[in-house]
Amino acid sequence: MNTHLESFTQARTMPSVGRVATPVKTKTSRLDETAWFCPQEVRILVADDDAGVAQLIQQTLARPSFRVELASSAAEARDKLSTTPYHLIILDYVLPGWDANHALEFIRQNQPDAAVLVITGYPSLEGVVSCLRARVYDYLTKPFDLQQLENVVQRCLQSKGLLRMTEEALLERLGAFIRERRKALGLTLAQMSERTGVSLGYLSQIELGKNSASIETLYRICLGFGIRMSELFAAID
Repeated sequence: MNTHLESFTQARTMPSVGRVATPVKTKTSRLDETAWFCPQEVRILVADDDAGVAQLIQQTLARPSFRVELASSAAEARDKLSTTPYHLIILDYVLPGWDANHALEFIRQNQPDAAVLVITGYPSLEGVVSCLRARVYDYLTKPFDLQQLENVVQRCLQSKGLLRMTEEALLERLGAFIRERRKALGLTLAQMSERTGVSLGYLSQIELGKNSASIETLYRICLGFGIRMSELFAAID
């Protein structure tokens, strides 16, 4: 199950609050297209009767490879969900005219492959439990930070293989990790070269993100650091 329990735990500790008109807008990464790419068009539906919130989410997620549609009512949401396949559905838990449990069941039946992100201005234990049972991907309470929203969407689309790191970004992140790890161990490039049997020039190019490393080279580097390769890839995810 992809649900992020830390978000649910946070929601469970919050008291019931009134509806908030809009989330807090902050500077965001805009899902930097120089670092990420989509192998296909990503279809997202935002179902929220608060036009301000829906439009702000649409603007936040706007990019050429995303098609973000809005549904401002239960009837409109049902119509769109019945006719168009979506990859991600951002659903207001309290959508007038549509019981939340019925909405989640409708989505499960009509959009079995879609991930669901629930947002709400009325956090409650009952809502958390319902979302857990429906296996929604995450649960955000209003007012939420737009950077947090982008992070959740990014993780969700990554898990579905719809958002991937570019080769350039991957090499840069890998090189940065290796450089920082080496410096943390107090090793010079020359010492690291001796430890790994990898030429100094090649190591330098890898750290600068200018050259890709073979699996064998990465294995040698991990041995030099005293870590497993899984730790290396986890650090750059």
